[in-house]
Amino acid sequence: MSERSGRESGVPCWVDLSSTDVTLSVRFYREIFGWEAVFDPRPESGGYGRFTLGGKMVAGIGPSFGDGVPAVWNTYVATRDAEAVASRVRGAGGKVELEPVKIFDEGSTAAFEDPSGALFMVWQADRRVGAEIVGEPGALTWNELVTRDPAVCEAFYRTVFGWEAEGGGTGGGPYTEWWLHGRPVAGTAEPGPVFPPDTPPHWRACFAVADAAATVARVLSLGGAVLAPLSPSPRGRMAVVADPQFAPFAVIEAVTGGR
Repeated sequence: MSERSGRESGVPCWVDLSSTDVTLSVRFYREIFGWEAVFDPRPESGGYGRFTLGGKMVAGIGPSFGDGVPAVWNTYVATRDAEAVASRVRGAGGKVELEPVKIFDEGSTAAFEDPSGALFMVWQADRRVGAEIVGEPGALTWNELVTRDPAVCEAFYRTVFGWEAEGGGTGGGPYTEWWLHGRPVAGTAEPGPVFPPDTPPHWRACFAVADAAATVARVLSLGGAVLAPLSPSPRGRMAVVADPQFAPFAVIEAVTGGR
């Protein structure tokens, strides 16, 4: 497996699921990706847990943030200085939704909203550095912003993280990759015609799978939904699906040696 131990600033490093039914989510993702869940027993952890694959951390899970708040996958970008990121977010026209806060001895996090309305987080690592496996079946392989205002977001993320936009595109429409230090770290796309006009801007977690068609069929059999059918993408064959709590995510047919 491709294991990760670094904490390169400006690179998405972690995702977690805010679930409206944690027990159901644990069962679903065990069946889809083979994950096991381990929860922090401390009351002050708020019921937060971690999904593991082969004993390595791949993602987090916890209860959603309040009554009526939908289930959602959250993307975290690594940083050496969460306070500095908060300052750049304000200067670039974004919003600080959660000021930097220390999480035990593991690190610090903060939550922001970009100018298009998409929520994202940062992680300033101490003991915990983020996902320990990436780019392999069952692990995070890519993160992308879905927004109808990509131009404004390009300027914002360039200021906040130093990302440079590289235009691309597929048969499905325009696509932009963001590069940092000579390599792609994230992408952005418009929702496309298969999504309703009121689809809110959001960051999408994309997980590698060995067989995308079989995974999509499994999602459906377990009560999930297909939001965008399998199609080519800059990262490989990809489908956008939702779990039984309607949290959207993507699966991409794995290519050995992913990001």
